[in-house]
Amino acid sequence: MRSFSEADIPQDWQKLLGDYFESNEWLALKNNLQSALDQGSDLIRPAPKDFFKALQLTPVDSVKIVILGQDPYHSPGLAQGLAFSIPENIPTNSRAFPSSLRNISKALALDGFGHLPHGDLHDWAKQGVLLLNTALSVRLGEAASHANLGWKSLIDRLIHALALHKPNLVWMLWGGHAQSKLALIQNSQSQLILQSSHPSGLGVYKTDRPFLEPGGQRSCGHFSKTNEWLKTHQIPPIQWIGQASPDLFS
Repeated sequence: MRSFSEADIPQDWQKLLGDYFESNEWLALKNNLQSALDQGSDLIRPAPKDFFKALQLTPVDSVKIVILGQDPYHSPGLAQGLAFSIPENIPTNSRAFPSSLRNISKALALDGFGHLPHGDLHDWAKQGVLLLNTALSVRLGEAASHANLGWKSLIDRLIHALALHKPNLVWMLWGGHAQSKLALIQNSQSQLILQSSHPSGLGVYKTDRPFLEPGGQRSCGHFSKTNEWLKTHQIPPIQWIGQASPDLFS
């Protein structure tokens, strides 16, 4: 039977979280999640071994950017443990390809990087993009079904500690849920906070800070703004699509 404990979290992130593991909030999360696993881990997404994939692929010292998602994809075959990312073998023109990724691809193209060749964002994670959902598990077919298990306490502590620990981070806060974490970030030293509507569905256009402008001729520019910020602080920029536009490195 699959068990759940702090040993699942990489040691560098455990250190960042400090005494959180002595808290009642951690005990509640651990008990709640263990109960869900005992009821059937095969009904939980992503696979339990991938709950902390984002932390495993992006160590504390390598984080440059944080992109916050809400909870994992609850449809079969999509969730990987990385916010917004899906397996590479899902065609970009298929119905299974999420609208959020379609619009992220459009924004990247409008920013001069080109379209995503697929939806697997592991390469971003390995370059220092922390693709962090604010709940790290979900029941298959039931969106937000694990939102009340206690993940909030862990993720809020992690976000706040990371912002305090690392200057010059970029935070991409897409949509109201991600922007609800603003208070955990904004008083920290030298952080670039980029906000827009969420990239999924029609909501992408529907705020005063749209992810994509109506008509699809402009984007929020978050990807190019991020690389300019990184260069200004002598941090290697992200290659969003293989080789990024040459002018971003000049």
